Amino acid sequence: MEFDQIDKLLIQELVEDGRLSYVELAEKVGLSRVAVKDRINNLKNKGVIEKFTVVVNSEKFGQNISAFFEVDVEPMKLQEVAQNLADNTNVASIYQMTGPSTLHMHVLVEDFRMLESFINEELYSVKGITRVESSIILKRFKSRNGYKL
Repeated sequence: MEFDQIDKLLIQELVEDGRLSYVELAEKVGLSRVAVKDRINNLKNKGVIEKFTVVVNSEKFGQNISAFFEVDVEPMKLQEVAQNLADNTNVASIYQMTGPSTLHMHVLVEDFRMLESFINEELYSVKGITRVESSIILKRFKSRNGYKL
């Protein structure tokens, strides 16, 4: 799929601020509002833009503990375990990875008591998990959503 500089600029502007209006975007890229709307619709239809969303600071929303988990799973249980974990409201993201760990998971919870509860009741109880390793985030230096061109 090929994109010209205007498509790339539109995507970059939307990554920075997904609330920009078609008029504001048009001013930034030098096109009409209608042309920008058509380009954005085209990018959505091609699946380049998956959705528009809000990024919430989890700490300000009361989820003060952010942890990453490396979870090894029995191969025959991978899809079932991944879906089970993905359905958990504490799981912010989950990915199948290469290397020694099968699943890489980001979890957000209010406090250490909830983290302990998540580990013991929600994670260790899942059949098919063979190993769990965790790391707790102490400080965030950079976090980025979306694709930077």
